[in-house]
Amino acid sequence: MRAQKLLLVVVVLQAAVLLNQWLGAPVSTARGQIPDAGAQQQQVIDQLKDSNQKLDQLIAILQSGKLQVQVCKPDETQKQ
Repeated sequence: MRAQKLLLVVVVLQAAVLLNQWLGAPVSTARGQIPDAGAQQQQVIDQLKDSNQKLDQLIAILQSGKLQVQVCKPDETQKQ
């Protein structure tokens, strides 16, 4: 008797799952952003060009000899 009740519960649950699949809303597909490889590569190229331009400016400053470095003694109040 108990096995029949358990079997009935399982059948009802399976029927509920089937009805949900057939009558329920369709499963939505992933709607995330589709990566645009060409645009991503163009962004990387633009960033590399910007970095190269900044490095060229640094190299020009270093090669000109106009860079001055000053060394300061650390403050006595900032001892660790």
